[in-house]
Amino acid sequence: MANLYRDTGVVLRVHKLGEADRIITLLTRRNGKVRAVARGVRRTTSRFGARLEPFCHVDVQFYPGRSLDVITQVQTVDAFAQGIVSDYPRFTAAAAVVETADRLAAEEREPATRLYLLVAGALRALSAGERDPSLVLDAFLLRAMAYAGWAPAITECARCGEPGPHRAFSVPAGGVVCAGCRPAGAVSPSPEVIRLLGALLHGDWEVAERCQPSARRDASGLVAAHLQWHLERQLRSLPLVERRAGG
Repeated sequence: MANLYRDTGVVLRVHKLGEADRIITLLTRRNGKVRAVARGVRRTTSRFGARLEPFCHVDVQFYPGRSLDVITQVQTVDAFAQGIVSDYPRFTAAAAVVETADRLAAEEREPATRLYLLVAGALRALSAGERDPSLVLDAFLLRAMAYAGWAPAITECARCGEPGPHRAFSVPAGGVVCAGCRPAGAVSPSPEVIRLLGALLHGDWEVAERCQPSARRDASGLVAAHLQWHLERQLRSLPLVERRAGG
């Protein structure tokens, strides 16, 4: 059993396998994204099935297999799911967090410690319920895009680098743009929206939580558009969050 290894991770998604097993996708601290089989977890007698649900933060022992590793032990680190699954805004925000992480950690076993910490931090905040779930989600998405090298320009022109503040925002251009660089199709968000984007990116919650609901909705729209432009496909979970935010 010398090949056994342990890691701490967040469960991103689960898939059924056969009659009683599941394939668990985790984002781990040291080993990046790992897909592993959990034997018998769909049986009511399973010792650790409830610990391997989406949003769970767990310490896991793996045994390397030929195609997929096998989960042999699981211990709960943080029961984030308990504070998330019964609340619709928190649940949809958390679903967008883990779906984004799954997309950004495209290569299995590629270390992604910073992304893991961002995911764990976002789920911790959502589970605690002390902040607006949509703000927590947008802060996570902005920081996750910064991790991927896609952070939108906020304080200087995305094209020429001229210091702001600037009034136009263009997703294809990469963020705020000055009057001279403004391309066709750019939008003109309010100064409050631009301040909110900067506050969320840098963790200034005092500024973020003072922003009006209209600014939050507009900022969420820009964040979602910017993310999906770079991913080149829509996230399934984001429209649910957006409908809630716009209601």
